[in-house]
Amino acid sequence: MATTLNLLRIKNVALVEDLEWKLAPGFTAITGETGAGKSIIIGALQLLLGERADKSLIRTGADTCTVEAVFNGDDLEKLNTRFEEAGVEPCSDDLILKRTLSLSGVNRQFINGSPTTLGNLKSLGDDLVDLHGPHDHQSLLSPDRQLDLLDAFADAKPAREGFAKIYRLLRVLEEDHRALNTVETAREQELDLLRHQVNEIVAAKLDTEEEAEIEARYRRASNSKRLIEIASAAATRLSEADDAVLNQLGETQRLLHELEKLDPAMAATAEVHRRVVIELSEIARELSRYAESLDLDSEQLAALEERVSLFETLKRKYGGIEQQRGGLKKASEALRKLRVRAAPELSKAVRENLRDLGFRRSEFKVQLSDLENPRASGLDAIELLFSPNPGEPLKPLRAIASSGEISRLMLAIKSALAAQDSVPLLVFDEIDANVGGEIAYAVGSRMRQLGAEHQVLCITHLPQVAAAASSHFVVTKEVVKGRTFSQLREVSGKVRREEIARMLGGQSDEAMHLAGTMLGENTDAAVTRRSR
Repeated sequence: MATTLNLLRIKNVALVEDLEWKLAPGFTAITGETGAGKSIIIGALQLLLGERADKSLIRTGADTCTVEAVFNGDDLEKLNTRFEEAGVEPCSDDLILKRTLSLSGVNRQFINGSPTTLGNLKSLGDDLVDLHGPHDHQSLLSPDRQLDLLDAFADAKPAREGFAKIYRLLRVLEEDHRALNTVETAREQELDLLRHQVNEIVAAKLDTEEEAEIEARYRRASNSKRLIEIASAAATRLSEADDAVLNQLGETQRLLHELEKLDPAMAATAEVHRRVVIELSEIARELSRYAESLDLDSEQLAALEERVSLFETLKRKYGGIEQQRGGLKKASEALRKLRVRAAPELSKAVRENLRDLGFRRSEFKVQLSDLENPRASGLDAIELLFSPNPGEPLKPLRAIASSGEISRLMLAIKSALAAQDSVPLLVFDEIDANVGGEIAYAVGSRMRQLGAEHQVLCITHLPQVAAAASSHFVVTKEVVKGRTFSQLREVSGKVRREEIARMLGGQSDEAMHLAGTMLGENTDAAVTRRSR
């Protein structure tokens, strides 16, 4: 079972005194009159996700406010390694997050009942909830965020993490070599050392072929005594000892020569013997020459030993950086390959989604370029380019002023990434602003499709979007004994039709009939048909 937010408890946050909200998977719409307190729900979620908090959130008359969430899912256990490192109680099936603010300034946060830092809570929240509001879609303009979206689509997380690991190690190695003290004299000393190191490498005149040759010569020289003993002994046995092999073969050769005179048929045998004697004589001479060549003096041996030592010393001192640079290059090439392959695929998917969202003839392109210097994210720069109308050139998203266009772009991109996006809960806070009519039906259809892959919460003013939801909650505001309270209730059946009718403009028969029609056609096929 995928991770979902099952329960949200809000206590003494602004107009909410005590709320316990049970949620279902899929697409949930939240509606209500302006000022009823819908934004409080978003504020409570932001508080729970580690955002900075203000004491003004605490309800008047209360000393503390609390937000608590319960997530459920089979894949929560993958977080346990992180929890163990942070000293947090591990998950089984449930994950419980809690944050409390107090007027006294003592603020606390908990994961599974264990006290934790605000940083840990925020890091975990980023993995669980993706929140998009009227201003949050500005994150889409960030090059870093754009690169994150492409990498999610390209399934490039392992390759990116591998590159980042090598990059961080290389940075440490480079810092070790170029770290300079802020004091001028220390900096000059370090520069002198670096110059010495460069000169040391240049003066050594290192060559990979020479290294192999030097090592081979050194191995022979360091074993020369034993090699001389073996070669000399073999040469002696062949030709120099009284019972040497060649001396004995000489007698044999004389006998074969006599045999050949008596019987010419033995001429071939005598010839083979003669060639063997010649070859053995050559072997004996070669062994003697080899033994003489190994007779190195101590100075020659010391020179070879010093050269071998120089190779090893310089490899230890400077080889690691070059090895990491080579590894970084390979890792960047692998990461670039994934991105280059995914960029046109993501561009096509977003273009198709944009056409469904009213941009019939728009263009969208993911453009990659090279960075001059590497970063932890790689050697690639990204720019998302968009043209909403025919004849207009593609421009960077930051050049687009319309928040309505950016909102629909965000929805189009999220739809393209639905299968790859690992964040289980998507929250949209009125990102359907500045759209209406048939486009509103398309937005609702997209929300519902996203609900098949994720849990989706959407605060909306559009009846077309609310009607597409699989569940519907309404926020209301009441005044009791001079105090204002915001409340949340689920609506269905006639009550839901009335809420859709209110959003359409009133409680007239026409509005109620249209609301019923919209809810009666609340299937993917029907909603999609309206969006065409």
